[in-house]
Amino acid sequence: GLFLEKPHDTVAIAGKDVEFIARVDSSTLARKPVMKWLKGKWMDLGSKAGKHLQFKETYDRNTKVYTYEMKIVKVVPGDAGGYRCEVTAKDKCDSCTFEISVEGRETSHSDAGEDEGDLDFSALLKATKKKKKPQPQVDEKDVWEILKNAHPSEYEKIAFQYGITDLRGMLKRLKKMKTFEPKVSDAFLKRLESAYSVEKGKKIVLSVEVVDPNAEVKWLKNGQEIKPSAKYIMEANGNIRTLTINKCTLADDAAYECVIGNDKCFTEVFVKEPPVTITKLLDDYQVVVGERVEFEVEVSEEGAHVIWCFEDKELSRDDKSGKYRFKKDGKRHTLILQEAAVEDMGMYYVYTNGGQSKGELIVEEKELEILQSIADLTVKSAEQAMFKCEVSDEKVTGKWFKNGVEVQASNRIKITHIGRMHRLTIDDVKPEDAGDYTFVPEGYALSLSAKLNFLEIKIDYVPRQEPPKIHLDVTGSMVTQNTIIVVAGNKLRLDVEITGEPAPTVTWMKGDKVVSEAEGRVRVETRTGLSSFVIEGAEREDEGNYNITVTNPAGEDKANLFIKIVDVPDPPEHVKCTGVGEDCATIVRMLIGWCFPGYLMERKKKGSSRWTKLNFDVFEGTTYEAKRMIEGILYEMRVFAVNGIGMSAPSLNSKPFMPIAPTSEPTKLTVEDVTDTTCTLKWLAPERIGAGGLDGYVIEFCKEGDTEWQVANTDLVERQNYVVRNLPTGEKMNFRVVAVNIAGRSPPAVLSQPVTVREIMEHPKIRLPRHLRTKFIRRVGETVNLVIPFQGKPRPVAEWLKDGEPVDTKKIGIRNSNVDSILFIRSAEREHSGKYTLILKIENMEDQATIEIRIVGKTPTDANAAAPSLSAGETSLKTHPYTKYCKSKFTVNEHKSFSYSNKQFSGEKSVMKSIKSDDIINKNVHFQPKIIWTKNRMIIGEDPKYLMQNNQGVLTLNIRKPSTFDGGKYSCIVEIKMIEFEKVEEL
Repeated sequence: GLFLEKPHDTVAIAGKDVEFIARVDSSTLARKPVMKWLKGKWMDLGSKAGKHLQFKETYDRNTKVYTYEMKIVKVVPGDAGGYRCEVTAKDKCDSCTFEISVEGRETSHSDAGEDEGDLDFSALLKATKKKKKPQPQVDEKDVWEILKNAHPSEYEKIAFQYGITDLRGMLKRLKKMKTFEPKVSDAFLKRLESAYSVEKGKKIVLSVEVVDPNAEVKWLKNGQEIKPSAKYIMEANGNIRTLTINKCTLADDAAYECVIGNDKCFTEVFVKEPPVTITKLLDDYQVVVGERVEFEVEVSEEGAHVIWCFEDKELSRDDKSGKYRFKKDGKRHTLILQEAAVEDMGMYYVYTNGGQSKGELIVEEKELEILQSIADLTVKSAEQAMFKCEVSDEKVTGKWFKNGVEVQASNRIKITHIGRMHRLTIDDVKPEDAGDYTFVPEGYALSLSAKLNFLEIKIDYVPRQEPPKIHLDVTGSMVTQNTIIVVAGNKLRLDVEITGEPAPTVTWMKGDKVVSEAEGRVRVETRTGLSSFVIEGAEREDEGNYNITVTNPAGEDKANLFIKIVDVPDPPEHVKCTGVGEDCATIVRMLIGWCFPGYLMERKKKGSSRWTKLNFDVFEGTTYEAKRMIEGILYEMRVFAVNGIGMSAPSLNSKPFMPIAPTSEPTKLTVEDVTDTTCTLKWLAPERIGAGGLDGYVIEFCKEGDTEWQVANTDLVERQNYVVRNLPTGEKMNFRVVAVNIAGRSPPAVLSQPVTVREIMEHPKIRLPRHLRTKFIRRVGETVNLVIPFQGKPRPVAEWLKDGEPVDTKKIGIRNSNVDSILFIRSAEREHSGKYTLILKIENMEDQATIEIRIVGKTPTDANAAAPSLSAGETSLKTHPYTKYCKSKFTVNEHKSFSYSNKQFSGEKSVMKSIKSDDIINKNVHFQPKIIWTKNRMIIGEDPKYLMQNNQGVLTLNIRKPSTFDGGKYSCIVEIKMIEFEKVEEL
């Protein structure tokens, strides 16, 4: 067993503590054992843990021994009874039982408070406001003596009176204490069995046999009399009395009695529950961090006990983390995770005593969505600058940086976080505040950047005539010279400083089109010394070459810019499955538009709405092989394109496909026959066919040394043999067979060596039937039809001889085929008697067989005979009263005694008894008798155990493998028209 140390029977003192220890060796166990402490048969003490019952578990890593302790604090009389500890570990189980007896029970009861451990119901019921007369002190031994001598119907009353709460334990103890002296029952011939077992929902019949057929019986259940009803049916049939319990439930698990007067018999009925199976399996879940997860399963029985496990760890309500909640609603059981975390990702299992299911949980990091990004600012001296952004999660915090250095709050600089809004406010802007500002959300690999431009007003004394000049900033978002990259959807504001006297005229152009709108999504804002080109919500159409031209009377200046719009990619197009396997599929994507760094793929079962990711890392190729799919299930696929900006919308779902693999190769390919131009092949079906089924077979052949195979059959062959025709004679050919189904061709089954196309010489051999190996007798006028099978290759030449001369084919019909020869005589005559010889010839080889045919004359139709009664051998002859047509004298001769007795039979020999024809009729008279064999006056008929033969008047009965059952009186009855002859043998 699994126990190293088991609890022992204990006698406890009321009010004292008692402790039990069990040790389990886990060195041979695959997973942690589960210990249960039970009281009686079903009561699980684990649910009653508290102040009165305490449990403890420790583990020694060096010895790999688990120690389980159960402590009962302040034992009360109600703790007495039978206990059981049960340990289970996957497919292993062990249990042990022990008894607790309580002594020194207190007779005076005070109010049941917390200091008394469990609530003592007997004390509460006895406590009343009126003072009762003090009951006499009764010793514990006296209580059990009272119970032993009391009627079972009074057990509950006595237990209530003396404070015994464990009725089941009391009954078990009484059963052990009572000793029944072996005596012959006065009322029962057959008592009840000691115990019965029945499955829940089935019926059980309790039966006794009584001495007096008129005796009345009573049936009791746990000491209470059972009344007849639709559930309990009581029947009396002669001396048999039965109690039938229909549709047994757990309430019928009890002790039953059958009572006749003062005599009674007892039994126990145990009701077994059927195994609980899982009717609805677990689903897989894919969630993000913080989402609620509910694993739901349905079982076959309401109120069934299920076990939830995460990987190899059992989950229970006692989990201190409080992460898991368990819900039970009828047949539906639910495991709830309020907030999923990354460490919760894995496989979850649910077990019942009749099945199991599993579901996978995938937890992804929550993605942060930017609802409003920060924008570039241009402010003047002493003004206020405010950067603000909005993210999707209000719990996310972040930091602000200026030119890579973290910004610290001060009286002038304020950093606020209200809900989802993050603000950086700078009062009284100074020139040193200009720069690049970045907001970085904490815990996420992204950042938001904007530029603060300080607009300083200068008054310079310049000449009245100054050529215009464009001061273009090439830092910041410039990737290369004059190239600006903008994320689609973001705002672009390009501030270009312009100098010149007088103030130059500014013209913005996209290609050949002038951009002059002062309002709208794409606009130009002009201020003194500054021209701003603004695009609100950049789109892909805004990409292109832009140029700015400034002119004044003193001259002209130009600058060219290329604005590049980057966006999340378009959904991939034409996603299709190009090949399937047993548990995999190959996906190909045809893409148009932008170049993408990679892709993410998802799949789902057809009809389901739950998508499962196939890859977590970006896949760069355009052909992907998806695995871990179930053969025979329809799936759909979709693909996301990913670039540095983000992820595209999903592609259209692919056409449904089913992972199906070709079958394995056909088995046991062999050559059945070979001729000069054909070869007959046979084989067996593949060992593995799979969900795709089997459509048929393709047979191929080629010459030895060639690599080009030729197909022998145009259509698929469904049978498992085929004749390949039109082969070149004498060539060595290779053959192979391929199984075909919807998934394609299987691996070929190839013959181990080439086959030479030449007919194989086989010696002629005649297979003479057994009944033709002795003399073949027929009567005149009867038909003779002999079929003689033979074998040989090539086809042998068959020749018939009669008495050494060729058979006259005008009188006797001969027909020959590839496998047999038939000799046929339509109406036999005496001249047909003789020895017939069949000769088979193949070139210089031959075989022959001889058959002796005897044709005898017909029996006269009006034969009638009379013979006196004979006593020897118990032979009798019955004569029909009409004898005027009898012209021949009928004589019965008795040659031997028919008495036969032999009881020393062996199972390997047969018993044969013959009656000669001289025992029946004179050989000079020809009759056509009807022969009937009987055993103990019953006709044997066509029983295959008996073989009845009539060979030239000798009647034989052959008994195959006789046994003691074949002993008896055997008779042979011979009826000859109106004469009946009977001969009796005793075996």
